[in-house]
Amino acid sequence: MSIKFEENLEKYAEVILKIGLNLQPNQRLLIGGLGMSSDGVTFEAAPLIRIITKKAYQMGARLVDVIWADDHIRLIRLQNSPKKLLKEYPKWKVDAIINNSKAGGAVLRILSHNPDLLDDVDRGSILRFQLYLIKHLQPVSDLNRENPPNWSAISVPNKAWADKLFPDIPSNERIQKLWDVIFEICRITEDDPVYAWQTHNENLQKRCSYLNQKQYEQLKLTSPETNLTIGLAKDHIWRGGTLKSQKGIKFTPNLPTEEIFTLPHKDKVDGFVKITKKLIIEGQAIEEAILQFSEGRVIKANAKIGEDIINTILKIDEGAQRLGEIALVPHSSPVSKIEKLFYNLLIDENASNHIALGTGIRDSLKNGNKMTEEEFISAGGNHSTIHIDIMIGSEKMNVDGIMQDGEYEPIMRNGEWAFKI
Repeated sequence: MSIKFEENLEKYAEVILKIGLNLQPNQRLLIGGLGMSSDGVTFEAAPLIRIITKKAYQMGARLVDVIWADDHIRLIRLQNSPKKLLKEYPKWKVDAIINNSKAGGAVLRILSHNPDLLDDVDRGSILRFQLYLIKHLQPVSDLNRENPPNWSAISVPNKAWADKLFPDIPSNERIQKLWDVIFEICRITEDDPVYAWQTHNENLQKRCSYLNQKQYEQLKLTSPETNLTIGLAKDHIWRGGTLKSQKGIKFTPNLPTEEIFTLPHKDKVDGFVKITKKLIIEGQAIEEAILQFSEGRVIKANAKIGEDIINTILKIDEGAQRLGEIALVPHSSPVSKIEKLFYNLLIDENASNHIALGTGIRDSLKNGNKMTEEEFISAGGNHSTIHIDIMIGSEKMNVDGIMQDGEYEPIMRNGEWAFKI
C-alpha cells in the first residue's frame, strides 16, 4: 500500500463514521447488514473494517461487532442444496440486526460482491432463493420502516469485481483502480472530505426544499424513448442527502448519494419508460426493458435480455407492479461522469434518474411513519416485499412538474437541473 492510499482509506473510514452513520458516543455499531446480495461482510473488506472499528471506538462507540460472510458459500449452496431446502435461513442473523437496532445501535452495510458469481447457477433456484430471502428479511424491513436506526451502505472493492470492471488494464492494477474510482465518487479526494460532504448534502436539501414548496401534482418525464406521467401523493416530501433516525440522528444512508427522491401515488402512473442502464439482480441481467404503465400498474414488460426475470419480479406480489419511489439525479453526477456500469445498485443509481418497483418510502409522506399500513396505502403509498431501483435517466431526458392547474414548470432539461438554488 502506498502512503497516499492509506491516507485515503483513513479518510474514507472517517467519512463513513461521521457523514454516513454520524456515529454517536456510547452507541453500538453492527457492521454487516443483510440484503439480497450478501449475508454479511466479505473478508476482502477486512483492512477497511479494522480501521473503521478502531476509529469507532476512538469516537466512543460502546460495542463494534461484525457479521462476516463469504459469497462463495451462497454459491455452493445454490449449486448443491435440494431446492426444497432453499427456504432455510439462519434466524440468528436477523435477530442480530433487530437486537442491535432495539438497543439503539447503528448499522453499516458493506457491498462487495462478484457480479458473475452466480452465472452458472440455475435461474429457477436463484429466483426461488430470492423469494424465500425476502420473506426472511421482512422483520428487518419492518423495523427499519417503523423505527429506523442511523445506517449507511458503502462499497468495498474485491478482485472479481475489479476484474469485471477493468479487464483492459493489468491484473495487478485493477483493485487499486477501483479503489481510486470509489474514492473519487465518494469525495475522498477532496482536501476536506467531511466538509465536502456537508456542503453536498446541504445542496441536496436545498433542492428538496424548492420542490417541497412547489408540491407538484404530477411529474412528466420525456425522452426519445420515454413518455411517463407520475402522479405524486398528496403531502409528499422530497428527501435527499441526510435522513433522520427515530432518535433524531442525522445520517447519510448511501455513500455515494446524488439523488433526491419522493413518493409516487401508486395508482397514478401512466405511459411508458425504457430502462437506460443494465439492471443486475443476483447476477442476472435485464437489458433494454420497456415498462408500460396504466393507472399505476405495469401492464406490460418487454426486454431484449431478461424479460422472464422482470416479469417474475412483477409477479412477486401486487405491489411489485407499482412504484414506490421516483428519484432525480443530474446526468453530470460524479458517478455518471465515470461512464461505466458498476454492477452495484448502490453506485449505479447515482448516475441516473430512477424509479423503484415495490414498497414506498414512508419518510417521503407527511406523517407516513405514523400511519397504519391501510392509511399509508389509502394516501397513495405502495406496499410490497420488494424495492428495486431501475435506472431510466439520460442526457436526453426532460422532467417537468405539473401544477394543480395543469401548468408545466421545468425541473430538468437534457438531464440537468433547470432551476437554481
